[in-house]
Amino acid sequence: MTPIVPIRNEPRAYAWGQRGGISRVLGSGESDAVEAELWLGSHPGSPSRCVAAPWESLLDWERSSGQELPYLLKVLAAAEPLSLQAHPSAERARHGYDAEDALGIPRDAAHRSYKDPQAKPELVVAVEDGFEALCGFAPLARTRAEVEALRALADDPAPYERWLELLDGDDGLHCSVEWLLSDDPVAAALAADLGATAARDAERFEVVGRLEERHPGDPGVAVAVMLNHVVLDEGESLWLPAGNIHAYLSGVAMELMGPSDNVLRGGLTGKHVDVRELLAVLDFADCEPPRLVPEPEGEHVLVYRPASVPSGADVPFELRTITGDAVVETASPAVALVVDGGFELEVDGEGVSLGRGDAVFVPEPAALRLTGAGRLYLASAR
Repeated sequence: MTPIVPIRNEPRAYAWGQRGGISRVLGSGESDAVEAELWLGSHPGSPSRCVAAPWESLLDWERSSGQELPYLLKVLAAAEPLSLQAHPSAERARHGYDAEDALGIPRDAAHRSYKDPQAKPELVVAVEDGFEALCGFAPLARTRAEVEALRALADDPAPYERWLELLDGDDGLHCSVEWLLSDDPVAAALAADLGATAARDAERFEVVGRLEERHPGDPGVAVAVMLNHVVLDEGESLWLPAGNIHAYLSGVAMELMGPSDNVLRGGLTGKHVDVRELLAVLDFADCEPPRLVPEPEGEHVLVYRPASVPSGADVPFELRTITGDAVVETASPAVALVVDGGFELEVDGEGVSLGRGDAVFVPEPAALRLTGAGRLYLASAR
């Protein structure tokens, strides 16, 4: 079997993407096209093409080898906020997928919530300084202080008083989200008022103002008030397991995730919003931002290895950043991408030169010998 396979793909043009963002990061020239994501993997939505290999794509590799790649590596370049969303566990994904199949909902239907029966935990690592995100419910005391500040600014404090009552009750975060995303007229009045009220302290509520400008009156903006706001420098990361509510706001990052396209949305989007299913999958525990600190693995390697979750199988992958000479033993097929500098990669006595923007697939567990300098991301299963 070919030990190293060059792979290619085209950026996906979602509306929130940066103009020429992927091309700039990978050094492939200037582009005026909107470039949101580059997928490196076997997902049928955009499988990577294989060059000089027995397979046309990594999806073909899966079919011919009988193996499944348990992850999808993406480059993400956001100019505008993505939807407020969460992803299901493997068990919930299978249940939801089968239920929608039984209802006869086409798998490509816009109103379908479960496109496949897979979990979609996400590990995100900033490629550049300034990657910005909302992620996880902030500590309750902090959220309460924000809502109290909004109440003090509002012409009509009654909707904010109702919000505070819910926060102070049992399951306060769950009840607050359920109420804000409902058709309750008081919740609707709050959503309509929030932008004007937040503008009275524009510095404190800068994120609210930004979201309101793009999605005026969207109740998801109110939900965003309850979330952690983080800005990552290059190399900093977040771990977003099943049920973590989040929205990426701007910047460039690597995403390593389950091989799934299951997204349960709660707002900040024109796409299908499934409030009932979102509430069923959300983790309502309040917490500090879910940062993941990488572990050094030799002089030039950092490994991002998410901790296990109760199901265990929800964390099938790990990501390495390699900046210089290194030997890495992988226990599975691997995908590598260079974003800076250049490397020589040797596997089983065969070698290839990799420059900025080059990506390869290594179809078997192997010792990968890398010489050079720059920045290379290596995804593999655990």
